[in-house]
Amino acid sequence: MDLALLLSEFEVQRQLSKQSQQEALYKSLRDLLLGGQIPLGTRLTSTRALADELGIARNSAVYAYERLSAEGFVEATRTGTTTLWDGSAGGRSDNQQIIPAVRLAERVAGLESEHPEPERMLPFVPGLPSLEEFPLLQWRRCVERAWRRIKPAHLAYGPAEGSLELRKAVTAYIRISRGVRCDLEQVFITDGTQSSLELCARMLANPGDRGWLENPSYNGARTAFRSTGLNVVPIEVDQEGLAPSDEHWRHATPKLIYVTPSHQYPLGCVMSTRRRNEIAERALACGAWIIEDDYDSEFRHGGQPLPAIQGLFPGAPVIYLGTFSKTMFPALRLGFMVVPTMLVDRFTRTLRQLVHRGHTAEQLAMADFIDSGLFARHLRRMRSLYSRRRESLKAALARDLGACLAVRDSPGGMHLSAEILSGQRDVEVASVAAEHGLLLQPLSTYRVGSGKMYNGFVLGYSGLNEDRINSATKVFASAMKEVGAIS
Repeated sequence: MDLALLLSEFEVQRQLSKQSQQEALYKSLRDLLLGGQIPLGTRLTSTRALADELGIARNSAVYAYERLSAEGFVEATRTGTTTLWDGSAGGRSDNQQIIPAVRLAERVAGLESEHPEPERMLPFVPGLPSLEEFPLLQWRRCVERAWRRIKPAHLAYGPAEGSLELRKAVTAYIRISRGVRCDLEQVFITDGTQSSLELCARMLANPGDRGWLENPSYNGARTAFRSTGLNVVPIEVDQEGLAPSDEHWRHATPKLIYVTPSHQYPLGCVMSTRRRNEIAERALACGAWIIEDDYDSEFRHGGQPLPAIQGLFPGAPVIYLGTFSKTMFPALRLGFMVVPTMLVDRFTRTLRQLVHRGHTAEQLAMADFIDSGLFARHLRRMRSLYSRRRESLKAALARDLGACLAVRDSPGGMHLSAEILSGQRDVEVASVAAEHGLLLQPLSTYRVGSGKMYNGFVLGYSGLNEDRINSATKVFASAMKEVGAIS
């Protein structure tokens, strides 16, 4: 052992702070071991000799050696104290530093994104409500009233099915607004649509079962199905919605069917009543469950909305999903699902093991917001606002990009989809647009498996006022010109 080096380190340690001799010696030896200056297998100087050399009490040297031994740096034997640590090899005694291969579970293979999380406040981000128009003052009052009602018992984990007050409010609301057939015990509060999807996939299907997804489809549904080991089958969409063939029903029989019938995501078509009945009846016949994601049905801009598939007939094999992320604000993280009567008991008992529900104040506040009429008033305002913004975006796109984009007609929602008429790839245009501060979500990224490829964009408008729509569309046109889509 290099005593000169140790003496130098020991003096440094003593000068850095007012440490005891034994603490300074221990840290000096530890730092030299970690740094590799004392190699593996080095026989340390005896405690007596070391104490004499450093001019300290022998007990201090004994303390330092014993502590190093307890931490696995050295080993004391009859013949002396020997180092076990090789700092030059990252602490390995075989002088080989092994970097293990990082392998995630197969169920999440392909789910990693190479792109950083986008800035969610950029123009054209899909699904973002108008946060500037949210009645924050009224909501704050609901939250304050909720906290005044809360007792110590409410601070524990809440019931797995969610607060009774919010379940009652949701039950009354969806019966009237969406024609959902349900009783209170069928309603479960969740942390949002993604949470609901993952619970359904885990509880209603086994790994290897087939799950049908619309093509193109909401990426969250694809993530939920793939991460739970389902065999994902893409089903193409036509003007009436999900369009499975007889061949699909016979030879690719599903266990789960995910649909967005009120406003197909991302294309925007509405599933016809005929198609809704057909899918519900055939799902019932083959023992499949339909997951009906009614994510933005509140914002229909023309005509009467069609009733939910869930309410078509008693006993329909449908789990109905709703969310407050679009109608309220995303950070609220509250959603709900309505399960068939025959599943209520099993869901209740299983969820008690799978989830520990919280957000008590938020749930009470949301119930108050609904029961007081504030929610209905807010929806009426947003429906009118989004309708105007939708028309503004259609006009701006026609003016600035009409020669290179075909906008799909859509009766409602919070976004428009548009397909590129020229040969440019949507991901390339989106990359250029991102440099100019736009978030253009490529349609091609919603493709499921080997399904049909779409080439275009999902353009959110609900969070943009007319001025921002006009300025963002001009930047969009500049990006298209930059890639050669506009001459």
